[in-house]
Amino acid sequence: MQKARIKLTGTDINKLEEVCEELVGIAERIGAEKSGPIPLPTKRVKVPVRKSPDGEGTATWDKWELRVHKRLIDMEANERAMKQIMRVQVPEEVNIEIELTS
Repeated sequence: MQKARIKLTGTDINKLEEVCEELVGIAERIGAEKSGPIPLPTKRVKVPVRKSPDGEGTATWDKWELRVHKRLIDMEANERAMKQIMRVQVPEEVNIEIELTS
């Protein structure tokens, strides 16, 4: 039996969780075996930016941070499940990768 490994990444945790809930709901309705969503480590991108762009004044810095949240779902890849997964509306902030393995 084939398995589908679904990797979800996104910067907005609420939208990421909504997509995860939809995918888990699909697996439960169809009765497919699933494991997850498994939270993976959050990647933090920190960017220090100088407040004064011209170099005059004191050397003060703003620190910006972007967090990339990740989830992993493994489920049984039958035809009904895959058709419904392809129809899920995924927001722009969320990236989805589906990898089929045997």
